Amino acid sequence: MSKKSKRVRRGGFIVIEGPDGCGKSTHTRLLVKHLEGEGRGTLLMREPGGSAVGNKIRRILLDRRNTMSLETELLLYMASRAQISREIILPALESGRNVVCDRFLLSSLVYQGYAGGLDIDIIRAIGGFAVGTLKPDAAFVLALPFSTALARRGKNPDRIESRAKTFHRRVVRGYKTLAEKSPGRTFIIDSTGPVNAVQQKIRDIAEKILR
Repeated sequence: MSKKSKRVRRGGFIVIEGPDGCGKSTHTRLLVKHLEGEGRGTLLMREPGGSAVGNKIRRILLDRRNTMSLETELLLYMASRAQISREIILPALESGRNVVCDRFLLSSLVYQGYAGGLDIDIIRAIGGFAVGTLKPDAAFVLALPFSTALARRGKNPDRIESRAKTFHRRVVRGYKTLAEKSPGRTFIIDSTGPVNAVQQKIRDIAEKILR
């Protein structure tokens, strides 16, 4: 008599968000390293990109030589997001692996919506079409003053980073405004402190959610 196979427990999906310069890429890597060190299989993803198609879209989106409308920009982000959701994130979660993603849907609501001026309800609808029922189990929004974010930015800004300061001020405000209104497990983390202290706050919450 054959033994029944145990059902694999679904992995957890965590997103780390925030304006350019907030440290999200650093904290995404540190959280994945921590979870892997505990023996929890964890996949690191980033947006845009993460797949063969997504990486090509990323190059188009971030190349400063490219001029495009915000509508085009939004749809390219969503196309990349749709691909990694179906090709990589959902299969990983179903196999029991955790996924930590550098940006997800909230980025489009902030950058193309709140800061860019596109209709947020339309962005939500397109996002729902792009990723289906996929939602983060936890989203961490790293918050900091605009002046601090500006000082932390690299010397070679990409197409998005090189936009006017007024745009990026709206991005900082947009994350705070939309994160406070976001349903579910959205956590605003002050990222102005030491990296280790900020990371510990993220880990403490992530550990509870991934039990």
